[in-house]
Amino acid sequence: MTGSLASADVGRHNLALVAGRLAALGSASRSELAEATGLARGSVTALVRRLQGDGLVRETTSVAPSGKGRPRTMLELSGDHLAILTLLVDADRATAVASALNGTRLARRARRHGRPMGDPARVADVAAAVVEELLGELRAGGRRIAEASVVVWAPVGGEPTVVLADTDLDWGVVDLLALLRERSPELDALGRAGRLQLLADTAVAAVAEHLDAGRPSELLYLKSDSGIGGAIVVDETPLDGSHHLAGALGHLPVVPDGARCGCGQRGCLVTVAGPDALLAAAGLDGLAREAGLTVALETFVARIRAGEPRAVAGWHGGRAELARALQILIMAIDPAVIVLGGYLAGLAEDIAAELAAIQPGIDGRRLVPPPVRGSRLGGDAALLGAERTALAKALAEPAALAR
Repeated sequence: MTGSLASADVGRHNLALVAGRLAALGSASRSELAEATGLARGSVTALVRRLQGDGLVRETTSVAPSGKGRPRTMLELSGDHLAILTLLVDADRATAVASALNGTRLARRARRHGRPMGDPARVADVAAAVVEELLGELRAGGRRIAEASVVVWAPVGGEPTVVLADTDLDWGVVDLLALLRERSPELDALGRAGRLQLLADTAVAAVAEHLDAGRPSELLYLKSDSGIGGAIVVDETPLDGSHHLAGALGHLPVVPDGARCGCGQRGCLVTVAGPDALLAAAGLDGLAREAGLTVALETFVARIRAGEPRAVAGWHGGRAELARALQILIMAIDPAVIVLGGYLAGLAEDIAAELAAIQPGIDGRRLVPPPVRGSRLGGDAALLGAERTALAKALAEPAALAR
């Protein structure tokens, strides 16, 4: 019995290994999968046959050999009966996205929730309605959810996982998954099956940014689109910390005895360089209320580039505070690269120049700051990272995904 159980465990492990490597590669032949996994070609062939029978893998094209030998038949994930669901809840709107296992976007729905401060139930009402609308479309297409994620622009932690503090929406500790499950029977079913997770946007965005940057040994990710957040990636893993607060870069206390922050501290970076503060300084806070943060921040960046005096003056102070925070972080973690996300991606050169001007020297030798670049993934960084995380979780048990 022990031997049979061990054999079954190895079989499940190898099936997940092949599916996971194919997901990472995007497309591969059986021989390439054998090389990537270290499994024998015959074993890979048998595992692929099972995945094909379960509707999870399909053959695509035949590639002619460069020299002698037979053509290679390429494989990719299929799962035409499945979808990955991601719900993003930020300071302005709720966005639900469905994607196929191979990354193809199937549907997207979004709705502004109006930023009702301190009222998570009203935000959950809008978010659940968006999800239900999307789920109806997926059901009509014959798809079921393989894995679902809820991504928030705030730190998360605990068991069960909850929002720890969302200063953009004036939330304290909020069990957002429970609120959503009360409003959506399908999300509730996914939660009971262990296929619904709550994620912090910066952690999953950093996963996507780290991959896009070529997997450097250390990456510092700083983003701003509602508040200020970030993540520190070391050896391909975002640091979490003992209290799930590592990477809460917007709450670095950079101004002694500064303004009181929603987190309870004084002088946090977000109080002097967050979007609300900078938009107010630029006279764009009214636009943010009327048209949303995304429109206001796009206008802010455009005015800075056009040299509009009030926007430039507001940005001057924010840029200096952001560069000073990066200076501290460089000396603490020595990252190989810094990636700026959100609206900061469009102002990366400004921040890099400010940082280069203030980076200190040691023993008379000037330190060279790591390269600073704007995100190439744009606003979809968190979505891409969440999808990748959810797919890896789903493919850990591919038998459960069978047609």
